[in-house]
Amino acid sequence: MKVIPAVDLQGGKCVRLFKGDFAQATEYSDDPAAVARQFAELQTTDLHIVDLDGARSGTQENHEIITAIATESDMAIQVGGGIRDHGTIAKWLAAGVSRCVVGSLVVTEPDAVKSWLVRHGSEHIVLALDVEIGDGGMPMITTHGWTRPSSTSLFECIAEFRGAGLRHVLCTDVSRDGAMTGPNLDLYSDILRRFPELKLQASGGVRNLQDLQALRDRGVPAAITGRALLDGKITPDEVASFQQNA
Repeated sequence: MKVIPAVDLQGGKCVRLFKGDFAQATEYSDDPAAVARQFAELQTTDLHIVDLDGARSGTQENHEIITAIATESDMAIQVGGGIRDHGTIAKWLAAGVSRCVVGSLVVTEPDAVKSWLVRHGSEHIVLALDVEIGDGGMPMITTHGWTRPSSTSLFECIAEFRGAGLRHVLCTDVSRDGAMTGPNLDLYSDILRRFPELKLQASGGVRNLQDLQALRDRGVPAAITGRALLDGKITPDEVASFQQNA
């Protein structure tokens, strides 16, 4: 299983939000490129970057920082936050980004997102599906920074995009993100039982090495972790050992 470190950018700084709340941001560094270099030393192959400012404004406000990281790093970079049109995707891919992460448009403009999957190929597009667990345990998609519930279930959404070649899905249980409460193991097991071909990325709640091991035991292909690495709850030696034994 891949461990994918996460760098969230706000105002040119590396931060982490609590449950996606911009008012509850913890600043970790004013040099995101240095944080990316530290993560590159963990023997990881991928890096997840979110432009939080872009997510709010719809423009790539941290473009220069992300481009510099993508140019410098040998890791496969995936970028999310404010990606709302084909032109932005084309610019990121031309800048050396490996995958573009698309969120709310999956629900609001599904035909456009399907066309991007077909045009650029499934290896370059990641669907970020943020969910709240509804009545009966059904995971329901939430959009616009987790502020708007939808009537679309996670499983309906994935099934709809399979025909366009969907492979990469980043799924976050929003109640777990930044809360250090552990990942929703049952959710990810259910996704993979229904859609075993997915290159699923589990996001939200990873606290320690034991959580990564539990995800791997469930067959999850990749897990994103930010705060646990930044807080030292998962050490570089633990990540290196985990990756070597993957």
